[in-house]
Amino acid sequence: MSRSKLERCLKTTLAFSLLWCAVTKADTLNGSIDKGRYLASAGDCVACHTAVRGKPFAGGLPLETPIGTIYSTNITPDPDTGIGAYTYEDFVKAVQGGVAKDGHALYPAMPYVSYARVTDDDMRSLYDYFTRGVPPVRQTNRKDDVAWPLNVRWPLHLWRLLFVRAPLKTRPTSTQANDKQLARGAYLVEGLGHCGACHTPRAITMQEKALSFSDGSSFLSGGALLGGWQAPSLQGDISDGLGNWSQQEVAQFLLTGRTARTDAFGSMEEVIYNSTQYLTADDASAIAQYLKAIPRTPSPGYAVPQTSARTSFDTLGNLRINSNGARVYVDNCMACHRSNGQGYSVAFPALAGNAALNGDTTEPIIRLVLAGSMSRGTRLTPASFYMPSFGWRLSNADVADVVNFIRQKPADTSFEATEETVAKIRSRLDTQTPK
Repeated sequence: MSRSKLERCLKTTLAFSLLWCAVTKADTLNGSIDKGRYLASAGDCVACHTAVRGKPFAGGLPLETPIGTIYSTNITPDPDTGIGAYTYEDFVKAVQGGVAKDGHALYPAMPYVSYARVTDDDMRSLYDYFTRGVPPVRQTNRKDDVAWPLNVRWPLHLWRLLFVRAPLKTRPTSTQANDKQLARGAYLVEGLGHCGACHTPRAITMQEKALSFSDGSSFLSGGALLGGWQAPSLQGDISDGLGNWSQQEVAQFLLTGRTARTDAFGSMEEVIYNSTQYLTADDASAIAQYLKAIPRTPSPGYAVPQTSARTSFDTLGNLRINSNGARVYVDNCMACHRSNGQGYSVAFPALAGNAALNGDTTEPIIRLVLAGSMSRGTRLTPASFYMPSFGWRLSNADVADVVNFIRQKPADTSFEATEETVAKIRSRLDTQTPK
């Protein structure tokens, strides 16, 4: 072979090699971006970082906290107002360490304590997605509305030293290491899904009381949410937890927001719509298996004994309307939820024995009665269902009576709905009081 032919052959081989490397690298990056998109969905990043009618991930959503209003930040790859100038190391430091690129500490409204469990490989995919797969949006971050001295950020570094145990990703989970599905469920619940951020009670210093069940029995035992909602227990308690749920029902709820026994409402409806409906069936099943493996911790609050959970509805079934709560239920609720309180499967949830109604606060149920609720369609259940507002037609006394009727009147009256409680919630919701 002549020298010129050899050179042409070498150049052709080199060109094909470079092209192959470029294609392989592009395929690898695209695969990482797609994986990051799925992980961002599983982590429900859009929920906090997208304002109402705002651009995805451009921030600006107001988050009402005990110290004031915090506005979520722009995490699109805009280099000036977003995270476009973040290196991978900057990204990890913020997401898992709670420290922004410029060095200021992030408020723990950002669940970096949970995200510290995320693996390096998954963090790389999240970085690729947010820097390469999200359209940049030029939108300046809003200043938080937090009064002095709580707006001073440096004490948050002390908070991190006290309550962020690093490196969390190396700590054992609450599972058997040889059960891969259980371990996957623990990874999603305790890490990326940050379920404990809502479903675990917090101490007065605002840290979660437990980050896994190995930290203590308060993990996923229920917590108070901003805006008056209550995150129920995800433990195995029969009255106000998942004790009566099968693993299949938990997975179905995550993917659709509906089961024969209940329907997602409040903050959880948004989680279903924005996040868990996009889980793979395997991941939904893994989460369900892990949650069902968490042992039961009896609730210290009000919980309806299962043996008497249908007493009110048995009374209606026998055509006895012997209280104002029963009358209000018959006139306003029975058409959808039926006289026996069983509702209609996957359309109108059961009320009799519904663990979501049995927490130690009446506020979420009062909010539902006053303001109504929308159950949006998902990939697997595209139909939407709507519970109308009854605030315009029911007095405060009527609302309190029907809530107590549905929940079963507790022996401890501190857990009863009262006219005063309804009036306070109505004023916050700006719901019209009937004349």
